[in-house]
Amino acid sequence: MHVVIMGCGRVGSTLARSLVERGHTVGVIDQNPKAFRRLGPDFDETTVRGIGFDREVLAKAGIQRADAFVSVSSGDNSNIIAARVARENYGVGNVIARIYDSQRASVYERLGIPTVATVRWTADRLLRHLLPEEQQELWRDPTATLSMVEVLCDEGWVGHLLTDLEQATGHRVAYITRFGRATLPTESTVLQDGDQVFMLVADDGAEQVAAIAGRAPQGGV
Repeated sequence: MHVVIMGCGRVGSTLARSLVERGHTVGVIDQNPKAFRRLGPDFDETTVRGIGFDREVLAKAGIQRADAFVSVSSGDNSNIIAARVARENYGVGNVIARIYDSQRASVYERLGIPTVATVRWTADRLLRHLLPEEQQELWRDPTATLSMVEVLCDEGWVGHLLTDLEQATGHRVAYITRFGRATLPTESTVLQDGDQVFMLVADDGAEQVAAIAGRAPQGGV
């Protein structure tokens, strides 16, 4: 896969290196040639100085053979213009733009351009830690039937199998985060102190799941 990345800041450079490590090719665009230093001395993929919606610059970065285009510069306007040029002028199917203004991000989402609204995303992450009792949706399926939420478990669940929690709530554990790393649970996974639990829940059962997980196990569970 060939990916054209506009913006060689911390996000763009990290993304570029990660893609190369996975065997993909990249073309990185930035107006500041010093920004390419972030890629490291061993980086031998294409780097182009210029604006990410300039035709000549895009051509040098390999836009004609690009499978994806990512705009992660520091400017919302530049990011969305470049993303639209890649999508509409060059027919790149997988286009993603970073947008700081979450309200504008929702508008571009409706235009069919996936966006990463960094401020909104960061705020949501903070809210999940500050207000764990208020469920924050992380994902919703296209039919709007299921959603994934982080569930705050009472300390009484520590030492119990996650299958016990699933049996008590009637819903599935999607994954847990342990020591900062996401892990897919198995039938023998036991909940440990500090684990973050993420569950798939139906809309009509979300409140019940939160209530059951939020109190100590009952009866023989």
